[in-house]
Amino acid sequence: MDSSQKSGEMAINITESKSTKGKSAAVAPATIVVATTKATETPKGGWKRGVGIFDFLLRICAIGAALAAAATMGTTDQTLPFFTQFLQFQASYDDLPAFTYFVIANGIASAYLVLSLPFSIVCIVRPHIVGARLLLLILDTVMVALTTSGAAAAASIVYLAHNGNPNTNWNAICQQFNDFCQRVSGAVVASFIAAFIFMFLVILSAVALRRN
Repeated sequence: MDSSQKSGEMAINITESKSTKGKSAAVAPATIVVATTKATETPKGGWKRGVGIFDFLLRICAIGAALAAAATMGTTDQTLPFFTQFLQFQASYDDLPAFTYFVIANGIASAYLVLSLPFSIVCIVRPHIVGARLLLLILDTVMVALTTSGAAAAASIVYLAHNGNPNTNWNAICQQFNDFCQRVSGAVVASFIAAFIFMFLVILSAVALRRN
């Protein structure tokens, strides 16, 4: 039995012989059996394309959270129905620098997320690309710091608005400005959601680059 292999195909020569008892030897022609042995390749980059799609969907969710946080805080304003001739009781987000920074931070995060969508699409189409994913990793890390700092600063003011601080004679104002406190509290929660999504995006990009 002789065998030869070339370009993924195996040729096997099989020689059949007949008995020569009482007769002259007769040899049948060799039979050639060709067996194709082509390896089935597993599609490369399939899981990275899935990561890219998940990244894209998370960015859309983060846009909604960050934009809702900025819009809610930026439109928060309440005036109490009672006031005197010389004094009016009003609460607005721009009365506190922490809330103003909060609106700016989440506005920047929203704009960045919209601009990052084309890069996320590139990572889906070309899952092995490194440059775009590395850029998203760096900028997402910056956005984690920005949104977290803005949410933390606003959360400290919201806590004081709800509970006050007896040691410094800061009174809680949420009993009077109930609508104001509810809106700013919701905005802070939305901002923290956006920050957590950014953290998850950073982890996804790091894993994709690590296994590239």
